[in-house]
Amino acid sequence: MSEYELRGGLQPDVSAVAAVLAHHGVEGPDGKAPSEALIFAVSGGIGAGYILWDFAHETMSTIVFGFRARWQYPQEWLKSTVDRLGLRTDVHTTGGKRAAAKRLTADLEAGRPVLVLPDRESLGYWHLPPEMSGGGGHFVVAYGEVDGQVLVDDRNLAPLTVDRKTFDAARGRVGSYKNLLVTPQPGEVADWRAAVRGGLTDCARNLSAPSKSFSLPAWGRWAKAMTDERDPKGWPRAFGERRGLVGALLNVWESVTPAGMEGGHLRGLFADALTEASGLLDLPALGDQASTWRGIAERWAELAETAVPASNAEFAWVRGLVSTVSAGVREGDAGQDTAAAAAGEMWKLRAHYNDEMPFTDVEVGDLFAAIGTLIRDIHTAESTAIRELSEALME
Repeated sequence: MSEYELRGGLQPDVSAVAAVLAHHGVEGPDGKAPSEALIFAVSGGIGAGYILWDFAHETMSTIVFGFRARWQYPQEWLKSTVDRLGLRTDVHTTGGKRAAAKRLTADLEAGRPVLVLPDRESLGYWHLPPEMSGGGGHFVVAYGEVDGQVLVDDRNLAPLTVDRKTFDAARGRVGSYKNLLVTPQPGEVADWRAAVRGGLTDCARNLSAPSKSFSLPAWGRWAKAMTDERDPKGWPRAFGERRGLVGALLNVWESVTPAGMEGGHLRGLFADALTEASGLLDLPALGDQASTWRGIAERWAELAETAVPASNAEFAWVRGLVSTVSAGVREGDAGQDTAAAAAGEMWKLRAHYNDEMPFTDVEVGDLFAAIGTLIRDIHTAESTAIRELSEALME
């Protein structure tokens, strides 16, 4: 078995799958290791989701965004992805700590990289505040253990380790996927064309659904919430006194941009996926679609900039700290001291600005209206693009 290679990546779940397949020597249609974009197409591509929990009495916002297909069901997402590829996986779940630890040890000692779904705060290297414990996480690859330290691949480009006891605890922290461990098996993808077409078809079908939480109507719901003064979860009421507003706006910015922990809006990656699919499926229309989605990606970038503009000195400073944390994770263990310092300062500033606004000269009503208009435009553009994708796939 070849030595495990750290490949980096944008979206954590997709890049984790791509990295393990590359390790096993799975070849893409061009005879090379499959790209993250290609796996993204197979996995169902982009998603859409907006949920605002009851956070009126919280100092931290609890707004959840979804930009990856089936983002609310990570296990189903993984199963559908490997099923389309026609590959086998061994899935192990247990409520017992000993059984979970024993299985992980067996795989790592045998040199088998595994996909696990630990709690992000509990892992430690993202340096999140304790109140975010149990909030969930994304797939990472565990590919070895040295002197009681688990070697982790979370898109880092240099070795990143987590103490074994900490890692085991993080795996067991979230009840809905407690101690989940997935071991992909070596194999050959028999039909890449069918896998890619199936993933893109699933993407179009899911985003054409009427759900206001888990499909494109979620953007319409979010747009309405930005200026709805009657709904308790409308932003004018939830942030009527601005308390917690900075945290909510930073949540938007971190979720939409690649500087956050999950790769951002992913519309650029989807454009790359459509470009690869266009040649593979001999569908030039998908190439045109790629250009459309790159334009939509620019609208998302404009939305993030409107929510947390770099022209505001305080916001620019916090944005830089978020980027420093992400860069520290990419640098592995060597970047952890820098990441920890930046995260400590960033969370301190977030708490401070949740009470004292760094944009006192901005009319909040105008800000909400501007964000709402941008979201509404994105909703319209993505709805049209998904209809065109459906039509292209029927050719």
